[in-house]
Amino acid sequence: MSGDSIRRVQKALKDKGFDPGEIDGVWGRRSIAALKAFQAGAGLAVDGIPGPLSRAALLGADVAEPPADGPQGLVWIEEALHLLGTREGAGKVDNPVILNFAKNLDIDYPHDDIPWCGLFVAHCIGATLPEEALPASPLWARGWTKFGEATEPRLGAILVFWRGKRDGSNGHVGFYCGEDGEAFHVLGGNQSDMVSKTRIGKNRLLAARWPRTAASLASTAVVVDSGGIGLSHKES
Repeated sequence: MSGDSIRRVQKALKDKGFDPGEIDGVWGRRSIAALKAFQAGAGLAVDGIPGPLSRAALLGADVAEPPADGPQGLVWIEEALHLLGTREGAGKVDNPVILNFAKNLDIDYPHDDIPWCGLFVAHCIGATLPEEALPASPLWARGWTKFGEATEPRLGAILVFWRGKRDGSNGHVGFYCGEDGEAFHVLGGNQSDMVSKTRIGKNRLLAARWPRTAASLASTAVVVDSGGIGLSHKES
């Protein structure tokens, strides 16, 4: 799965006279606005999400056929994948990319040595689903247990885990990208000080949540067995 699916949607919008801005594979506000205008004209639900019906109308795709490059419409996962490898600054030097996650969401976050798994999830959701309500304290991982709607672990779901003690206050949050018999494969920030994919034991799961504004995609999201969508790091 890559930004190629988003680029195809962006190009189709531009070809039909709806300007998404630069065709760059990044699902931002201009792409969302262009798709909403297209959806309104096509009599579709106006949500700014390139789900199966919108993609079919734009691309002429058979809605019964899954796309070859990944799930349809999970733009927050596309954004997370786009940021794979983003790393904290060395020593006292901060990575401006991570600081900008907070700046764009008006979150007080002075340095990237402060745990940022929740900030990463907030960025991916906020940048691609701007009408979605974020937790009151998105930096606190366990605060994501109240986000959106409850769901089963599946591609695109936000997974919240306990750290230290189940009844404590520490935690970790990231996106489901697969699973094996013992662990979920998690795409997240602040994993080995970077955006990466890692294994986290299923016995540590506190909650699986789904964005309310993307409810139409929940039924099409899948469980990914074994290798997930690529795994390069050990258990967090």
